Amino acid sequence: MSIVAVILAGGQGERLSVLSVKRAKPAVPFAGKYRIIDFALSNCVNSDIYNVAVLTQYRPHSLHDHIGVGKPWDLDRARGGIRLLQPYLGRRESDWYRGTADAVFQNLPFLADWKMDLALILSGDHIYKMDYGPMLSYHREQHADVTVGVMEVPLEEAHRFGTMIVDDAGQIVEFEEKPARPRSTLISMGIYVFNPEILTRRLTEDSRLRTSAHDFGKDVIPRMVETDRVFAYRFEDYWRDVGTIASYWEANMGLLGDPSDVDLWDTDWVIHTRSEERPPAKVAGQARVANSLISHGCNIYGTVECSVLSPGVFVAEGAVVRNSILMTDAIVGRDAVVDQAIMDKEVVVGAGAVVGRGTDRTPNRLEPGNLSTGISVVGKRVRVPPGLKLGRNVRIDADVVEADFEHVLHVDSALPSGETVLAPSRREAARLRARTA
Repeated sequence: MSIVAVILAGGQGERLSVLSVKRAKPAVPFAGKYRIIDFALSNCVNSDIYNVAVLTQYRPHSLHDHIGVGKPWDLDRARGGIRLLQPYLGRRESDWYRGTADAVFQNLPFLADWKMDLALILSGDHIYKMDYGPMLSYHREQHADVTVGVMEVPLEEAHRFGTMIVDDAGQIVEFEEKPARPRSTLISMGIYVFNPEILTRRLTEDSRLRTSAHDFGKDVIPRMVETDRVFAYRFEDYWRDVGTIASYWEANMGLLGDPSDVDLWDTDWVIHTRSEERPPAKVAGQARVANSLISHGCNIYGTVECSVLSPGVFVAEGAVVRNSILMTDAIVGRDAVVDQAIMDKEVVVGAGAVVGRGTDRTPNRLEPGNLSTGISVVGKRVRVPPGLKLGRNVRIDADVVEADFEHVLHVDSALPSGETVLAPSRREAARLRARTA
């Protein structure tokens, strides 16, 4: 039986703040050496699914560079293999993807080349390990038109997802996307198994509806509940949507538990990734490392506690990194402190600086709903000046350098909790808007 997996990887991921400004959400680093999309890709090959299409759109370059021809996942095959598909312009029927369903609809001609028996539609921005084989078998046993992967979540979290009511036979009888007041704690995982004929028919119908958002959860699945055999397949293992700063930080910290939320050391279900050639990690004699993930190429001379470090991170003597996520080639200078922060690639924290100071948890003024739990976020290639003290819930845009902090500093060389330092281009745009307001 020919199974084709379609991974939706074009999301902008606005709630990941500065982490997704220069990359698609599925390309965001996770667990030190991985990218978020590695989990969906690895689930496919570990489930013996080797026909994989990745649909990209927003900032696709880092994702394309990471996946390449698919060799780390054994997807560089003459038959089958991986295809990276993005929207293309030039014909009347082509356009940017208008939603998840439209993304698949525009690529139906490419998918048809694989002569698939079943289509497995996946999100590329979730963290989980899953054998798709039992779900595919369940779909066939139920003679379903579409099967939705589902799981139970706490009631207070259900409003973030599509929720459903299921009858005793497992058939979905009601489906509501992100309800303000959920009537069920059974949520969609964004995993769908479709019969190809019904997929083509329903997506073609949806493409003609001007009122549709062309989204699986908002439009296609709810309408199919009224007309087709839509079944729920229950998943009871770990699954996490890392679409917010808080959930992303918590999922990384969950890897440090004993046992870890996700077993990255399971040789029977390897999470594959594209790795750079780096030397082994070095922990100096005076260094102290506790309950942390340290990737290859790191050099630790200071203290690292309860943190996740990507390849090439340097922590100088006297520096302290605590409850934080540091991405590739970040540098923490001598006697600096990084506490409950997420730092993107190539960030440099100057000597004696502090990222995450004090107990004030004033929400960020630009992202109050997203940066309110005490986590500060620092974008790519930022240069934090020596001695500068940053509070909690601070956001620093990518490419900000020492001189850019002069616009926001208080007299005591500190940036209060909840503040934002804009990149020069955004700061100028904000100034122009203020003049014309």
